Amino acid sequence: MWTPTDDERLGVAIFTFRSCVPQTLTLELGETVHIVEKCDGWFRGFSSRRSNIKGIFPCSYIHLKKCTVTTKGPDKVVVPVEDGVVTEVTSTLREWASLWKQLYVRHKVDLFFKVAHVMSELMELRKQLTAASQLTQQQKRDVKRHVTARLDWGNEHLGLDLVPRKEFEMVDEDQISVSDLYKMHLSSRNNVQQNSQTNLNPNQKNGGGDPCRVPVAHHLLVNLKSFTYNNIGEDSDIFFWLYDSREGKSISEKFLVRLNKNGGVKNPEKLDRLCALFTDLSNKDMKRDLYIVSQVIRTGRMLLNDHKKGPPHVRYRRPYGCAVLAMSDVLQTISELKEEKDFVLKVYMCNNESEWYQIHENIIRKSSTKYSAPGNNYGLIISLQLLRGDLEELRRENKWMLSGAVAMTRKLGFPDVIVPGDMRNDLYLTLERGDFERGGKSVPKNIEVGISVLYADGELVQDCINLGCGEPNVAEHRSFVLYHNNSPRWSEAIKLPIPIDQFRGSHLRFEFRHCSTKDKGDKKLFGFSFTPLMRDDGTTLSDQSHELFVYKCNENTTFCNPSLYLALPCCKDHLNLGVPGVAFQRSMREIFWISTQLSSTKLTQNVDLLALLKWKAHTDRVGDILGRLRHVSGEEVVKFLQDILDTLFSILDDNPDKYGPLVFQSLVFVINLLRDSKYFHFRAVMDTYIHKHFAGALAYKELIRCLRWSVERSAEATRQDHIQDVMRALEYLFKFIVQSRSLYSRATCGMEEEQFRSSIQELFQSIRFVLSLDRPTCETLIFTQVAVLNSFPAIFDELLHMFSVQEVAEFVRGTLASLPSMLHIPGHSMDAVKLQSIARTVDSRLFSFPESRRIILPVVLHHIHLHLRHQKELLMCSGVLTSLFSIIKTSSLDASVQEEVEMMVESVLEVLLQTLLSIMSKSQSQEAVRGHRCPQCTAEISGEFVSCLLSLLRHMTDVHFQHLMENFQSKEVLKEFMMKIWCVFRNLMKLSIFPRDWNVMRLLTSRIILSTVQRLAPFQLKNFVGADFDFKVWSSYFSLAVLYINQPSLQLENMSPSKRKKIFDKYGDMRVMMTYELFSMWQNLSESKIHFIPGMIGPFLGVTLVPQVEVRNIMIPIFHDMMDWEQRKNGNFKQVEAELIDKLDSLFSEGKGDENYRELFSLLLLEKIEQETWRETGISFVTSVTRLMERLLDYRDCIKGDELENKKIGCTVNLLNFYKSEINKEEMYVRYIHKLCDMHLQADNYTEAAFTLLLYWELLHWDERPIKDLLHYPAQSEWHRKEVLCRKLIHYFNKGKCWEFAIPLCRELAFQYESMYDYQSLSWIRKLEAAYFDHIMEHQRLEPEFFRVGFYGRKFPFFLRNKEFVCRGHDYERLEAFQQRMLGEFPQAIAMQHPNQPDEAILQCDAQYIQIYAVTPVPEAVTILQLDQVPEQIKSFYRFNNVRRFRYDRPFHKGPKDRDNEFKSLWIERTTLILAHPLPGISRWFEVEKRELVEASPLDNAISVVENKNQELRTLITCYQLKPPHNNNVNLLSMTLNGVVDAAVNGGITRYQEAFFDKDYISTHPQDSDKITQLKHLMQEQVHTLGSGLAVHDKLVHPEMRPLHKKLMDQFHVMKSSLSHGPSAGSDQPNPTRGIVSPEGFKVHRHSEVENVGNLLILADNKDFYGIQANHCSSSLSSTHSASSHLINSSLWTHKEKSRNNREMLMLLPPPRERPNSILYQNFSESGQRAFLHQMISPACKPSSDPNLSFTEKVVSTPSSWSLDSGTRDVVTVLPAHIASIRAPPVPPRGAPPHGQYLSMYYGAFHHQLRDLPCALPVRSLRKSRLQCSLALPTSPVSIPDHTNSALSDGNSTSGVLTRSESNSTDTSELAGSQAEQGDHWGDPLSPYWLIGYNVSNLRPSPSAPHFHGFGSHGEGSPPCCQYLHYIPTHSPLDRPSEPPPTLPRKPYFREGGSP
Repeated sequence: MWTPTDDERLGVAIFTFRSCVPQTLTLELGETVHIVEKCDGWFRGFSSRRSNIKGIFPCSYIHLKKCTVTTKGPDKVVVPVEDGVVTEVTSTLREWASLWKQLYVRHKVDLFFKVAHVMSELMELRKQLTAASQLTQQQKRDVKRHVTARLDWGNEHLGLDLVPRKEFEMVDEDQISVSDLYKMHLSSRNNVQQNSQTNLNPNQKNGGGDPCRVPVAHHLLVNLKSFTYNNIGEDSDIFFWLYDSREGKSISEKFLVRLNKNGGVKNPEKLDRLCALFTDLSNKDMKRDLYIVSQVIRTGRMLLNDHKKGPPHVRYRRPYGCAVLAMSDVLQTISELKEEKDFVLKVYMCNNESEWYQIHENIIRKSSTKYSAPGNNYGLIISLQLLRGDLEELRRENKWMLSGAVAMTRKLGFPDVIVPGDMRNDLYLTLERGDFERGGKSVPKNIEVGISVLYADGELVQDCINLGCGEPNVAEHRSFVLYHNNSPRWSEAIKLPIPIDQFRGSHLRFEFRHCSTKDKGDKKLFGFSFTPLMRDDGTTLSDQSHELFVYKCNENTTFCNPSLYLALPCCKDHLNLGVPGVAFQRSMREIFWISTQLSSTKLTQNVDLLALLKWKAHTDRVGDILGRLRHVSGEEVVKFLQDILDTLFSILDDNPDKYGPLVFQSLVFVINLLRDSKYFHFRAVMDTYIHKHFAGALAYKELIRCLRWSVERSAEATRQDHIQDVMRALEYLFKFIVQSRSLYSRATCGMEEEQFRSSIQELFQSIRFVLSLDRPTCETLIFTQVAVLNSFPAIFDELLHMFSVQEVAEFVRGTLASLPSMLHIPGHSMDAVKLQSIARTVDSRLFSFPESRRIILPVVLHHIHLHLRHQKELLMCSGVLTSLFSIIKTSSLDASVQEEVEMMVESVLEVLLQTLLSIMSKSQSQEAVRGHRCPQCTAEISGEFVSCLLSLLRHMTDVHFQHLMENFQSKEVLKEFMMKIWCVFRNLMKLSIFPRDWNVMRLLTSRIILSTVQRLAPFQLKNFVGADFDFKVWSSYFSLAVLYINQPSLQLENMSPSKRKKIFDKYGDMRVMMTYELFSMWQNLSESKIHFIPGMIGPFLGVTLVPQVEVRNIMIPIFHDMMDWEQRKNGNFKQVEAELIDKLDSLFSEGKGDENYRELFSLLLLEKIEQETWRETGISFVTSVTRLMERLLDYRDCIKGDELENKKIGCTVNLLNFYKSEINKEEMYVRYIHKLCDMHLQADNYTEAAFTLLLYWELLHWDERPIKDLLHYPAQSEWHRKEVLCRKLIHYFNKGKCWEFAIPLCRELAFQYESMYDYQSLSWIRKLEAAYFDHIMEHQRLEPEFFRVGFYGRKFPFFLRNKEFVCRGHDYERLEAFQQRMLGEFPQAIAMQHPNQPDEAILQCDAQYIQIYAVTPVPEAVTILQLDQVPEQIKSFYRFNNVRRFRYDRPFHKGPKDRDNEFKSLWIERTTLILAHPLPGISRWFEVEKRELVEASPLDNAISVVENKNQELRTLITCYQLKPPHNNNVNLLSMTLNGVVDAAVNGGITRYQEAFFDKDYISTHPQDSDKITQLKHLMQEQVHTLGSGLAVHDKLVHPEMRPLHKKLMDQFHVMKSSLSHGPSAGSDQPNPTRGIVSPEGFKVHRHSEVENVGNLLILADNKDFYGIQANHCSSSLSSTHSASSHLINSSLWTHKEKSRNNREMLMLLPPPRERPNSILYQNFSESGQRAFLHQMISPACKPSSDPNLSFTEKVVSTPSSWSLDSGTRDVVTVLPAHIASIRAPPVPPRGAPPHGQYLSMYYGAFHHQLRDLPCALPVRSLRKSRLQCSLALPTSPVSIPDHTNSALSDGNSTSGVLTRSESNSTDTSELAGSQAEQGDHWGDPLSPYWLIGYNVSNLRPSPSAPHFHGFGSHGEGSPPCCQYLHYIPTHSPLDRPSEPPPTLPRKPYFREGGSP
C-alpha cells in the first residue's frame, strides 16, 4: 500500500532507470527526484526537471538526501540540507551544461576546453566538500575559496549573472540591507577580476590583515637543477645568497648545496629537490639592486691540477668559482608567471685569489680582466619562483614546503613585520681578513681559520655553527684557504644559532693554521684569537667590525684551561681590562678582523635599555633614563615590551608626583611605537599585558591628570607635537585608565567612584572644548583635533566597562555636537576626518544598542545632512549611511527601528534625492563631453547613494509615507518632491547604474521602485487630478512606468527557463504589476488624457510591444481610448494615426513586435471600435496599421536575419511602396528610399540605386525654400539639396553605364547653372554630358538576361507570397546560376520542374515552391529599332532597358503529328508578362501585373523564319560590300550561304514548300492564301538575296576556295529551279521597292551537338568546324553553359576547310534574341562568340525583323517533335513577338524653352516642344510628375566599325546592355566615297544579280515634319547622299499602315527665330 513519506523526501538517481511500464518514471544518472509515496521497495514522485510528470521508480536506484520541508504559499518546498556552496555548485553545473555545448557549436573551442576543465575541477572540489568531515575548518575554507573563484570565473565568461557572496556563500537579498548587497556585489566583482588576472589561482593573494598597514611579504624560491659540465673531480660546496650591490652587502643568509666529486648530491635525502626559500623580502627589498650570488668552494688538493702539492689524504677547502644573476632582469618575468622559471648562471674563476672576496662585485661591475670562464657552457641551472603572502598560509597551501626539502633562508636582521612569538637568537659572523707574519718562511703561508664556540670552562658548544641553510649545524668549522697569502681576505659568513641560555659566558675562538703542501701536508697551529659573546654589562657583541688580537701558540698548545687566555684582552677596547698573561704572548704584528650582526628577540646591545630595566640600581638617574628611552630602537623595545611596561608603572608607583609626566610621555612613546606597521602585531601583546599582567591600581589618577593637562594645553601651546602624540595614544591610555580603575575598584570595593566619574566628565569637557575651537589659521591645533577625532571612537568600548550605554552615548553625542558644522580649510580635509570619526562611531559596538542610537542618531544625521547639502565628501557620507541601514536591517525586529527610520526620512530623504540628481546630471554632462561616463561619478558615488536611497525606501512603511506627505506645507513642495523621486527612478532605468550582470541588485531595485510607486500613486491622484492637474508630474510618472516595464532585467522571455522560474517564484512578473498600476492611473485621468496625445503614444506603444500577453491585453485598449478622446475633441484621430505609424516603424526596426502582437492588436482594437460611431474610419485605420505591421515584420526578418540582398531589397521596396501609396508618409518614404539606395550600393546595383534616389529627387523643386536637416543631409535650401541629389544620380547612372538616363539630368542641371550664370559648373556639366555621349558609342555593355520567378506557398514572406516576378539578372548570369542563387536565398524552397501555373493546393500549402524560367524582353522603343541610321550601340540599350513586357513560348502540336514534316502541325503558345514597373527600376525585379496568352499557326512561324533569314543575309552581304574583310576572309559568308543553299538537315525552304504550297493545304486553308503568297514572295526575295551574296562571294573568295564557290553556285541553281514551280514568272523578279531593312543582332547559339552562327545551324558531329568546338548541354530549368570566349577567335576566319565529308549542313533559324528563352528553349548565346562575330559584322549591320508584326502573322517552324522530358531538345525557332510603341527614343538635342519658362525634367515643361517624344525613364506612380528623359540621336551618318578583333570586356556594368564597338570607325560618307572610286567593282552590270542601292535621302521627313538640322551644312537639313546596299520594298510584307520615319529634333541651343 502506498504511504506518504516523512523523512524520505529528496533523492538523487545513482543509476539510469528506464522501463517500458507506463507508470514508471524515466530517470537519468544524477537526476534529482522528489519523493511523495513509498511502497514495497518502490518510490513514487517526480523529477525536478519535469515536475508535472509523476511516476514510480525503485528505491535501490535512489540515494536519499537530508532535506527540510518549508511551506511557501499553498505549495511545500523541499530544500536539501547541505552546504550552500555544494548546492550552488550543483545548480551552476547544470546551468553551464547547455551553455558549454553551445560554445562548441559557435566554434569557441578555446573557451570550450577551458570551461570543461573548470567543470571537472568543480566536480572534484564538490566531492571534497561533501566529505567535509575529513577536512579541517581551514581546509574547508580553502576548498570553498577555490570553488567560488571557479564559479565566478565561469559565470563571467559564460555571460551569467554575478553572484554576491558572504563568506563564500550566496547571500539572501531579503536578509541584508540594499547597501550591504551593493557592497557585496562590489566585493564579488573585485574577486572575479582578481581571479581572472591570476588565472584561477587563488593561492596568489595578499597576506592577511589590513594591506594599508601590514605590508605584503615576498618569498623567492631558488631551486638548483644542475651544475653543467662539472669536471672538478672533487667534493664541492655551492652557496647562494642575495646581495645588494648598491649598498655592497648581503641581505640574506646563505643556502648551501653539497655535491660529491661526481657532481651528485651528497645527502641522498635531497635527491629530488635542492631548493631554498628566501623569506620575508619586503617591497623595499624588491626595489633594491639585488643579485643572486653563488660561490663554489671545492674540497680537495691545494692546487686542482697539481698532484704534487700535498698528499692526497689531506683535504683543503679552496675557492673555485662564482656566478651572479641580476634580479632586475628576471623579476618582471617571475612576477607574472605562476610557476618556476629556469635560468642559467655562468660560473667564472678568479684570476687572482687575493681578490676572491670581491669576485662577485667584479662580475657585477663586469671587470673582465679579474675573472675568466673555465668553459663556454660551464654554469649552474636554477629555477626561480616568486611567492607572496603569509608564510604559514603558503605552507598550508603548498604541501611541498612542509616536506623538509625546502631550506628556509631568512633575511639578515628582522623582517618588516615582527610577529610576536617569533623566537630568534642568531649571531651572524663574517671572517673579514687578517694580517700575519711570514714566520721565517720563504713563501707566504696557506692560512686556515678554525672556528669554535666554547663555554667558559672550555667545553665545546655542540651544533652551534651553521655554514648555510639546507645543511645541519656543526660544532667546528674550517675556513677555505687562500694559497700563499699572509694577508688573506675571506669575507666568509657563517651563522651561530647559539641558545640564549648558553650565550652568557660563552666565547668564540679562532685558531690559525698553516697548511703545508709538503709531503706530510700537516696543518700547523701558529696562533689564535678569541672574543666573548657578552660583555660584563649584559650587552652582547656589538654589530660592527672587530679587530682581534692574535696570540702566538704552536701545534702542541692545549686549550684545556680557557681562563688562561680569557683574562687577556681580546681587542683594543679590552686592552685596559685584560691582565697580561704568561702562557700566551700577543703577536704585535698580526691582526685578525671579524664582523658580527645579532638578530635576537631576547638579547640586546643597547645600554640605555638595560639601564631602564635596572633603574633601581641608578635611582639618581631615573629621569635621564626615562628621557633616553625614546632613542632606543623599536626592535629593542618590542623585544622587551612587557619588561619595559612593568618598569614604567613601577617607577610611577614609586613616585607619581616626581616621575608621573616622564612616565606618561614614555608610555605614550611605547604606545605610538606599536602604530608602526612593523610592530603592529605587538598590539596583541600589549592587550594581553593590560588584561593579565598590568597591576597599576593607582595609575589611573596620574594618567587622567596628565591626559587632561595635555588636552587643555593644546588650546594654548605653540608646538603641539607631544600633545598630538598623546591624542594618538588615546585608545591605550583609556585602556590603562579603565583597567587601573577596575583594579582599584575591586581592591577598595568601589571607593572614589564619584571622583573618577567627575574626572572623566571634566576630561570630556576639555576634549569638547578643543574640538569646538575653530581656528583655520592655526594648523597645529587642527592636527591636534584630527588626532583626537581619529582616536575618539576607539575609547567607547573601554568606557562601556565603567559607564552605562546611555552615559557613554551622551559623552559621544556631546562630543560630536561640539564639532563645527562645516570647516573650510585650504589643504586640510577636516570634513573627511570628522566623517571618518562619525563612521567609526556608527560602526562601533556602542551604536548597536537601540538606546544609544536614539541619542546619537540625530547628531549623526545632522552632520550627514549638512555635507550632502553642500556636496562634500559624498563617498564618506554614503559609507555612513550604508552602515546605518545595515544596523537598521539587522535590528528590524526592534520597536525602535520605526522611529529611527522616521528620523532618517525627515532628515536625509529629500537631500538624498537632490544629491542623486546632481550626481547623475554631472555624469550625463561628462559623458556627453568625453564620450564615456566618469567612473568616479557613477560607479562609486552613484551606486553608493542609489543603494542608500533604496535602503531607506525599503524600510519605509505606509505610515512613513503618510507622515512624509503630511509634512509638505504646500502642493508646490509636494510637486517638487514627486518630480525629484520620479526623475531619480527614471535615471536609474536609463543610466544603468548597476552593471548588466548584477541581476540580483537590479531585481531588488525594481521591486523597491514598484513598491514606492504603488504607495505614492494615491497621493498623486489626490493632489494632481482635475482642476489641480499638473502635466509635468503625470508625464514624469508615465515615462517612469514605461521605462520600468521595458527594463532588460525584467524581460523574462530572454532568460533561461531555470532563471525565469527562479525570478518568477520570488518576485512574480513585476512588469504586469506596473502595467496594472499604469492603466489604473490612466483611467483616473478622465478628460486630462488629451494632454498626452500624441506625446505618450510612442512610449505606450513600446509597452504594448513587450512580449507578455497580459501586458499587451492591458495596454492595447489605451489606444482606443486615445482615439476616442481625440475624436471627441477634433472630430478625427489624425494625431494618433500619424504618431502610431511613425513609432511603429522605429520600434519594429529595433526588433520589437511579432506576429502574435499584430493579431492581438487588430483583435482588441477592432472589438473596441465596433461600439463607436466612428467605427468605419477606425476599422480602416486599424486594418491599415495591421498591414503595415505585416510588412514591417517581413522587412525586419530580412534585415536582421542572414538574408541575401535580393530578399532585403524586395522587402524594402514593398514597404516603400506601402508608405507612399497607402499611408502617404513622406518622411518615412524618404527614409526608406535612402535605406533602399544604400542596399543597392552595397550590392553594386548602381542603376537601381540611381532610380531609387530619383524618387526623392522628384519630390523636390528648384526653389530656394529652406528645408530642415534629414538623415545625412544638413539644413539647406531645397535648390542645393536637389543639386546634390542630381549629382549623385548622374554619378550612379554613370557607374551603372546607363548614360542615356544620366544625360537628361545633365541637361537639367546645366539649365539651372546657366540660369544662375554659374558658368564654371555649366562647363563641367557640359563636358560630362559630352563624355557620356562618347561612352555610349565607345564603351561596351553587357546584355542582361531576364527570368520569371514565381513564389508559391504560405511560407513565403507577405510581399512574395503567391506572386510572380520578372528579375533582371546579374552580369554573365544564366538561368542555372540564377536558379542556384534563388534556391540559396530560400533554402527550404522546392523548385518546380514545369512551367504550368500552380494549382490552389500549392498556393495554400505550408511550404515554399519556386518556379523559374527565362523570358525574353519585348522592347517598347520600336521606332528607334527600325531606324537604319541609329547605331547598334544605341539600339542595344533600348532592347533591354525601360521594358515592361516579357514573353516566353511553348511549342505544341494541334491534331495528329505529321512524321514526314512536323512543320505542318507545330503551333506556338506565346505568353506575355506585363510588369507593374519597367526594368530597370528601383529594384532588379518587379511583380507581374498582367498576363496575355496567344497562339501562332505553323504558317505564321514559317513566314517569320524566312523573313528573318532574309534580313540576316542582307545584313551580312551589306557588311561585306561596304567593308571588305582583311585578306578577303569570307569564311562567315561562305558558311551562311552554304547553310541556305545546301540545307541538308531539315530540308531548308523545301520543307516549307512541301508543307504550305501543297494543293491539299491550299484547298483546306483558303483563308491563308495571302500568307502563302507572302511566303512565296519572301522565298523569291531570299533567292534574289542569295544571288547578290554569291556575287560578292565570287569577288572575294580565295582561289583555293573556288571549288566551294562552284558547289554553292550549283546548289543555288538547283534551289532556284525548285522555286520556279511555285510563284508566277512575274513574281520571280524581286520587287524593286523591297530592300534590306535595318539590321538586327547577330549571335552564336549552341545546342548539344548543334551550333548556331546567327541563324546558321551547324551540325559538327563533335568535330571542329572553322575553329568552333561543339559543346554538350543538358536540359533543365537553368540555361545552358556558356562557352569560354577563347574557344572562338580569329582563327575562324583563316581556318581551312578540312574535308568535304565534314561539311556542315545549314538551315534557316531565327535570330537568337527571337528565340524563346524558357525551359523549353535554352539560351545558347555565348559572350565569346558574340564578341568574335562582332569583329566581322558591325552592330549597325545586324538583321532586324519587323517588330510591329502581329502575332498571328508570325510563323513558327520546328524540325522535330518536342517533349518536356527529352534529354536533348531539337532547336525550335520562333518569330519575334509584337512590340509595343516606343517608350525611350534617342536623347533629343537641347532646345531653349520659351520666354518665362525654364527647362524642367517634368512632362509639363516639355509639353509644347517635346510632346511627341515619350519618356526614357520608367513611369512611376510615386513621383509627382513624370520625368521627360530623351536620348540623343547622333547627327552623323551611321558608323560602320572595321573588323579589328576585340575581346569581350570584363567591365562590371550593371546596365545589362552589351555594346561592342571598335576603336577605329569610319564615317559612312568616307566609306561611300572610297567605294565610288572603285568604279563598277561593286556594281558590275554584267553580273546576273544587281546590287540595289538606296540613300539616306529616302528617309527625308515630310514637309510637315519639323526641320532637320542633324547634318551640319548640307542644305535644308538633308544629309549627304550616301550609297548603301539596300533592298527597298514597295510595300510591307505584312498588311500594316505605313508610318513615316520619325523626325529628328532641332540642333542644340537653337531657339525659334534666334541663334544659339
